[in-house]
Amino acid sequence: MPLTPQQLITLHGFNNLTKSLSFNMYDICYTRTKAEREAYIEYIDEQYNSDRLTKILRAVSDIIGAHVLNVAKQDYVPQGASVTMLVSEGPVVEVPTQSYEQSPGPLPETVVMQLDKSHITVHTYPEYHPDEGISTFRADIDVSTCGEISPLKALNYLIHSFDTDMMTIDYRVRGFTRDISGHKLFIDHDINSIQNYIPENVKSMYDMIDVNVYQENIFHTKCKLREFDLNNYLFGYTKEKLSPQEQKQIARRLQTEMDEIFYGKNMSRVENEGE
Repeated sequence: MPLTPQQLITLHGFNNLTKSLSFNMYDICYTRTKAEREAYIEYIDEQYNSDRLTKILRAVSDIIGAHVLNVAKQDYVPQGASVTMLVSEGPVVEVPTQSYEQSPGPLPETVVMQLDKSHITVHTYPEYHPDEGISTFRADIDVSTCGEISPLKALNYLIHSFDTDMMTIDYRVRGFTRDISGHKLFIDHDINSIQNYIPENVKSMYDMIDVNVYQENIFHTKCKLREFDLNNYLFGYTKEKLSPQEQKQIARRLQTEMDEIFYGKNMSRVENEGE
């Protein structure tokens, strides 16, 4: 059974539970020419280069109270970047009870928590469709902790660190720890949905789907922006420079792209150019 702050259980040694948060964000853009596509990828590479990504991961480590032991970072050619941090637990006298609450985590300046030996990584994936003028950018961030604190407390900050059209979030508790009688504990906190760690004002902006396997302590949430404004998906110009027919065709392509990512399958691309 999951534990509450009131259920104080003496463990046999260290808390060996591993809690892993995988945060994947997507940015979608319509780039109608090769020059626009190259400019978009150059912009993304500059916005999310390894130096900026390192700053984001350092803020994540601050939120969960980690000491950064080592940083490896790389900007790739022709595009993309990666950062990996090895971290260890921070000096904390006692574990804050709020770490067990199902509530959105804070931004970095408002909390310090404990983290046991673990790692934080980020990889970026700019890419584009060969024919249809669609360019996408994906960033994958993994926060893996051992001990009593869940990396879900960093989720609020991660959401605010990226201007994202879509998010895919996975959380899993693996392994077990023991109490002093040898009884195994497979989770040490209550959770029924990742959505409980996302602020209400953010949830109101997205359509969300949960796919959870409670008996395996696996939780999965997908998010897609509800409102669609074509101007937010054009690079370097606005929809006023397009004819109504062009606006409709481009909007359809963009929305199909997002639906395919959201539902995880290719969809029929039936387009009536005369509509």
